[in-house]
Order: sequence, then C-alpha cells, then structure tokens
Amino acid sequence: MIRPDATAVASVIRSGALRAVDHARATLDAIDTANPGLNAYHEVFHEAALERAAAVDALIAAGRDPGPLAGVCVAVKDNIATTLGQTTCSSRMLEGYRSPFDATVVMRLVGAGAVIVGKTNMDEFAMGSSSETCAWGVVRNPHDPTRTPGGSSGGSAAAMAAGLCDLSLGSDTGGSIRQPAAFCGIVGLKPTYGRISRWGLVAFGSSLDQIGPFTSTVRDAALAYGVMAGFDPHDSTSAAVPVDDWQATPATDPRTLRVGVPSQYLRNNDPAVTEALDRALALLRAAGATIVDVDLPMTDHGISTYYVIAPAEASSNLARFDGIRYGHRAAQRAGEGLEELYARSRSEGFGAEVQRRIMLGTYVLSSGYYDAYYDRALRIRRLIKQEFDTAFARCDVILGPTAPTAAFTIGGVTDPLQMYMNDVYTVNTNIAGIAGISLPGGVDRSSGHALPVGLQLQAPAFAESRLLRASELLESLLSA
Repeated sequence: MIRPDATAVASVIRSGALRAVDHARATLDAIDTANPGLNAYHEVFHEAALERAAAVDALIAAGRDPGPLAGVCVAVKDNIATTLGQTTCSSRMLEGYRSPFDATVVMRLVGAGAVIVGKTNMDEFAMGSSSETCAWGVVRNPHDPTRTPGGSSGGSAAAMAAGLCDLSLGSDTGGSIRQPAAFCGIVGLKPTYGRISRWGLVAFGSSLDQIGPFTSTVRDAALAYGVMAGFDPHDSTSAAVPVDDWQATPATDPRTLRVGVPSQYLRNNDPAVTEALDRALALLRAAGATIVDVDLPMTDHGISTYYVIAPAEASSNLARFDGIRYGHRAAQRAGEGLEELYARSRSEGFGAEVQRRIMLGTYVLSSGYYDAYYDRALRIRRLIKQEFDTAFARCDVILGPTAPTAAFTIGGVTDPLQMYMNDVYTVNTNIAGIAGISLPGGVDRSSGHALPVGLQLQAPAFAESRLLRASELLESLLSA
C-alpha cells in the first residue's frame, strides 16, 4: 500500500532516470483515483504541482542540484499556512481563507526541491483523535475505510499510507502525528518542542504544538526532519540549539542501547498491542539491548493535565476568530448588537468539539478557578518533565505502545472522555516537550482486517539523532 520511499524518489529524480513532472503527474492521478473514497485531501494543486516539478527538472537539466527532496511530493496539513490554496483548519470558521505567506516549514521543503501537491483534511483546529470533526467530512483509513485514520492529522496520515504522496506534514499537540501514524501503519515523528519552526502553524496549544513528518521509513523521517529543523527568528519559541547531522551519527549498537519500559505503559492495552510490544522487546533483547524498568507514575495524570492546559491555550488562541477581524461572520440581523453577532458567528463557525474545548479552557482560566485548575496543571507539568528526566538518567530511549488499541470504527467512540484516552501514551511527550516517534509495530487481525499497531519511542529534548538511530534499529529488527 505504501509507495517507494522519499529518499529513493529524490535519488532517482536527481539521477535523471525519472522526471519530476512524470512522478508528480503519477501522484496526482493516484490522488484523483483514491481520494474520493478516503477524503484525505481537501485541495489538490494539479497545475501548481506540475509547474513546480517542471522547475525541478529544469534545474537538473542545467546541472544544478535542486536539493535533497528533489521532486518529492508532499502533502500539507490544512492548519499549516500555504500561499497555494486555502488554509482552513478544516473549519467553517476559516472557509475560503487564503494565507498571504508560506509557513517556514513549507518554504524549507520547497527550497529543498519538494513539490507541494495538496492540503489534507484534519480534525477541526486540530482538536480530535479521529478526524471525524472535520467540517469537510470524515477521513477514512486506507487499511479499512470503515475505520478512523486517527487524528488530528488523519488526512496527512491517510494520504501517506495510501501512497498519495511521498511524505506529508502533520502537527502534534498531544499525539496528533504519532497516533494517526500508528493507526495507518506508517512512521510519524514529533520533534522536540522548539526544534522545528511553528511560524505559519495556526496555533492550538502554543506551548504544546509541534510540526513533524509522516513517512514510510525512519530514514525518510530523518531526511524531512533535517530539512525542516533549525532556528527560525520568526518564531519566538524556536530553539537556537544546533541540529545534529543524523547521518554523521554512528548507527546504534544494540549492545550499548538501554531501552526503558514504564510499567504504566503495560496496562489496559488490547491483546494485539501487548503482543506487538512483547515482540519488540524480545527482538531487542536478542540483539543485545538492555531492557530497563522505569517508573512514570504521572502517566495516569497526563490526560487530565493536558485537557486543562491545551483548552486554556486554545481558548486564548481562538479568541481572535470573532467574525469581525478574522473568520466567518454571521449575517447581521436588524437590531442585533455586536455581542450577539460575535456569539452567532462563533456558534456557526466552530464545530461542537471546538466549542467544548473553548468553554473548558475559558472556565479553567476564569477568576476563582485559575489556581484550582490551570496553575495546578502547570505544577503537574513540571513533575511530568522531572519524571522523564529521572527515567532518561537510567535509559537512552523509552519504548511503549503509541495507542492502547488499533484504529476504531468511525462513529464507534461517542464519549469524549473515551476519545481523549486514545492519547494516554502520547500527551506527556508534549507536556514535557521531549521527542517521540511512532513506528509500525504489528497487526491486529481481530476484526477480520489487518489493522496496524504502532510502537512509540521517546527520547530527551533535542536528542533526535539518538531517537532516529534507535528507531532505525527497531525498524530493522521488526522487518527482518
């Protein structure tokens, strides 16, 4: 189901054995055929993609190197600003909005030779774990169209898994890259907070959001990461920390690798998830790795902490969408005041899940509740970070499931709290600001379909090279 990897595509195009235009045309044809059944893309840029691909071919014909992503077809999540098409966040609130600028990550990808082929659907304003809150319809999992691809970056994950791009971009606030990667059987990387510029990303939780790639291999994830990572003066949260050259980092010797496994990650998982984790641990032990028991007792408090901090930040960030300065404006009624117009514009523009989180965030920030909820959540956040620091003093990476289950049925989870629990293993990565990645770890056949199961590796902040090398090792062991 997954296409040749981006590294191979770029290499073949640079060699002249394949024209970027022909590759882009084949990708666009595949999108036109498969997307109606998946709804992964909101917009497809046929003409612009072919023009960009022709420019790549022209550089190669002139003897110039267009970059490490020469001719690679990239899909962009619809909360990342592009001058091509719209940037809607899959919300009626931003329907028809066109950005006057490209996000830093988009500029860096295009500068490396990439071809942007379209914008992908998502949970509205990145608030969801199933891509069912998208204003433009639900996104479907390529492995089983009755199942969710995960969220919020479900369109990007589905496009990658279906072979409708060579790599895609998502954003991860509490698991929105890693959980869809797990559900769709691909690689999803969430870098350290501040490692990749957020300039041009429509903010959800400003202290949590991070952009990252979906790819078919760890090598591709490292390639995309290397292009996008690095300080950006446009982003006040961008970290001025040198980016290690992953290729210059020695391959991980499993005999020196210490893999931490928290007991908290071993409970309440479906049997296929437990089986996938047990197999990975057995392969690592057989290769000579040391398995270390670590303790992360705050895991159980991550969801409640996240659903105080993230909605609080969202209520502040989304306040700008009032129908006057930004966003959908309701038709004004005779005698209606400004306050009523604000309320109707936001009620019409935002979906139910976004409204729920705005109200929750406003509540926890309100007078009399700030100390009881928001300030307390920030203190717990500090404890979560300290827990990871203590664990990483004893191990190099931490291994566990990405999600407790494989992809669930569209419409099968209606309780918001049950939906939120999909992110139980991923939210603390964002809360602590560390790096995480999801890899294909196994298959769940209990439903009659072969549904992917994901495994997550976590590493300390700015230790992406360590994380990628360890992931490369695990990937090779699992595929042997």
